[in-house]
Order: sequence, then structure tokens, then C-alpha cells
Amino acid sequence: MCGSISSFSAMAVAGRYVSAVHSTFEIMAFRSLVGLIIVLGLASASRRLGEVRRNRLKQHFFRNLFHFTGQNLWFFALASIPLAQVFALEFTTPVWVILLSFAFLGERLTGSKIIAAGLGFLGILVVARPDFGSLEPGLITAAMSAIFFAATIIMTKALTRHESIVSILFWLTLFQLGFGFVALVLQPSVTWPTLATLPWLLVIGAAGLLAHYCLTTALSLAPASFVMPIDFARLPLIVIIGAILFGERADVFILLGGGIIILANWINIRGGKRQARQIAG
Repeated sequence: MCGSISSFSAMAVAGRYVSAVHSTFEIMAFRSLVGLIIVLGLASASRRLGEVRRNRLKQHFFRNLFHFTGQNLWFFALASIPLAQVFALEFTTPVWVILLSFAFLGERLTGSKIIAAGLGFLGILVVARPDFGSLEPGLITAAMSAIFFAATIIMTKALTRHESIVSILFWLTLFQLGFGFVALVLQPSVTWPTLATLPWLLVIGAAGLLAHYCLTTALSLAPASFVMPIDFARLPLIVIIGAILFGERADVFILLGGGIIILANWINIRGGKRQARQIAG
């Protein structure tokens, strides 16, 4: 999850830099192309291409359709509102994951998970303080992306029971490259990478793939409702990055909300350890 947090933050910064030049469909298409090349190269070098399986293509298709939609909404929000607000609204995802993992994966909804989700969401509201009386498109798309990401995570957790990480990442990049190609065909025109945007697009592709590798690995090792609240720690990090790189203002509410989020993570981790000890006992 530390690797996932770092990679998603790098992808957000790179996405902000190229969003003025490229559409979200272009960013997603180039990102998927870079990711597919990396997956094929590493899988071939490690002789793991044989792990790619085709017997769950339907699940892979819908997982990646949901993720493609959520990611496009996320990139749109990056160009529209401050990074802290994007991440804050995106971070309702763990709240949805905790509820959906109970409904669809049969994971226990313990008291610590409920408290962690509630505190995490409270911390998010303190940090972002969104004005719901005058919602702008960036806020709406950031909030909607959280729902699609939650559904994606639930589908990913289900796939990790039967599929290797190599197989999941291969179909992730291939399907999303296909979705991106279709979207580009429907665009009136396409802006190709320039010397200025190409390095950032490479960062997006590599960081996006690494983020999913780390996240998928974490989901294969622990319950989704335990793994995802750890991602709350990404918010204080992006607040600092936004202030340094883009001059986005940080204030006492951000520090207070960050502290609440850290407390939520601590409660969730302690609850997960307690549950593991009970199962082992």
C-alpha cells in the first residue's frame, strides 16, 4: 500500500501537467499502451506469460470498463479542482469498499471497520470542505470516480482468488488500451505526445501500472476492507505536494483532517490485527 500511495500520487502530478494538452481519453490510451509494453516485457523476461488466463474474460471486461470510466472521471477532476479536493472526494472509495465487501464478498463488517470508515470520511470532509450548495463539474466527477473505483476494487478482490497478478495486469492494460482506442476514434481530433508531454505520459503509464501491481498484491494478502482505508494516508501527502508544486493553500483544517485520517488508519489496522489473531486462535 505504501507503493500504491506513492505511485498514485506521482500519476496525479503527471496528470495535472499534461491535462492542459491532452484529453482524458488520450491520457488513458497512452497510459495503457505504456503499461501493456511494460507488462509484456517483464512477464516475458520472468517467463510468466503462461499465467495469463482467458476463462474469466467477462469479469476482466467489466472490471476494466468500470475502472476506465472511473479513471477518466478522475483525470477530468485533476484538471478542474485542487488536488486535495480530488483525493478527498476519491477517498470516499474505502467507505464504499467496506460496505460493498460486506455485501458482495461476505467480509465481516466489524466495529473497527465501521469506526475507521466513519472517521476517515470525517477527516476527508474537514480537509476538503466541499461546497455542496454549488457543485461544479470537477467535484461531481471526482465523487463519481469513487463509486466506480470501489466497484473495481471489489471485482479485483474477487479475481485475486483465481487469477495471478500478471494475468490481472495484462488484461487491465489490454482492455483499457482497447477502450482508449475506441474513444480516440470517436474524438474529432487527436493530440499526439510532444517532447514536453511524453515524459509525463511515460510517468503516468509506469506509475499507474506499479500502483495497480501494489494494490492488487495488497488485496491478495488481506481483506479489502482492511487494505483500502490505509490509502487515506495519500491525502496528507498530496496536500503537501499540491502546496509545493502548484501553490495550493494548506491550512489548519488540512492538518486537523490529516490527523483524523491517521487515527482512522490506526483503528483499522489494530482491528485487522485483532481479527487475524482471533482467526489464528
